[in-house]
Amino acid sequence: MLEFAGFLPILLVIGMAAIQLGLIGYGINQAGSGARAAARVASQDGDGTAAGQAAVSGWLKPDVTSDKGADLTTATVHVHVPGVIPLFGGYDVTRHATMPTDD
Repeated sequence: MLEFAGFLPILLVIGMAAIQLGLIGYGINQAGSGARAAARVASQDGDGTAAGQAAVSGWLKPDVTSDKGADLTTATVHVHVPGVIPLFGGYDVTRHATMPTDD
């Protein structure tokens, strides 16, 4: 019983680190999806910012920007993944996507 009580904090930290890594992976996936959606819609003269924000979970608070050029449209999505482990802050994730501009 005493050994388990001494080892329990280590198990909790390992479990919280696994949850944190899962959240970071989810944030990376969501940012990539939002960037692709924003670039695709912006390349077709649509509102890429709205499309990118709609493609990302709202609790990640996405910041979407798109830049339409003559040949290529690039979108960037920044999301903030909250920290689960105390004493560590959240993590910022950025993803970019580029699509050919439709004329």
